[in-house]
Amino acid sequence: MLKGYKYRLHPTPAQEEFLIKTIGCARFVYNKLLEDRIAIRDEAKAGIVTRQKPATPASYKPLFPFLAEADSHVLANAKLNLDTAFAKFFAGTGGFPAFKSRRRSRASYTTNNQHGTIRIEAGKVRLPKVGFVRFTQHRPFEGIMKSATVSMTKTGTFFVSLLVKQDDEP
Repeated sequence: MLKGYKYRLHPTPAQEEFLIKTIGCARFVYNKLLEDRIAIRDEAKAGIVTRQKPATPASYKPLFPFLAEADSHVLANAKLNLDTAFAKFFAGTGGFPAFKSRRRSRASYTTNNQHGTIRIEAGKVRLPKVGFVRFTQHRPFEGIMKSATVSMTKTGTFFVSLLVKQDDEP
């Protein structure tokens, strides 16, 4: 059974700046991939075939060097979020995917736990490329951490939501 636990983060100013940049990179990649998909669709409608498949987040790194600062799993998850949005659109359960805005959208990013890249030690949570960040763990959990979603409120407060795989309770 998968269960989420949300905790308040207390980053240093340098960590806070890095988290904001990473959130921006995730939004940028999502919008760029959506822009490419719309361009491919418009070219197909016009009968022009120049590209077969949409780009990947890794293909943008040479064009936009600031993307190399962010965790690669963050960029890959942004692409997966866009793929999910299109799947819902084509299934008829959602509208056409919209561009993410700095002001209107939920400011967040998700990264995966790969061989202990996300872990808790001495009242701090370790996030990839950020390091150990102080957080308030008001309730413990048992299980294996699968992913972490870092979100920021409009007031600049940071939270981390840990997705944990736990044993099924009878």
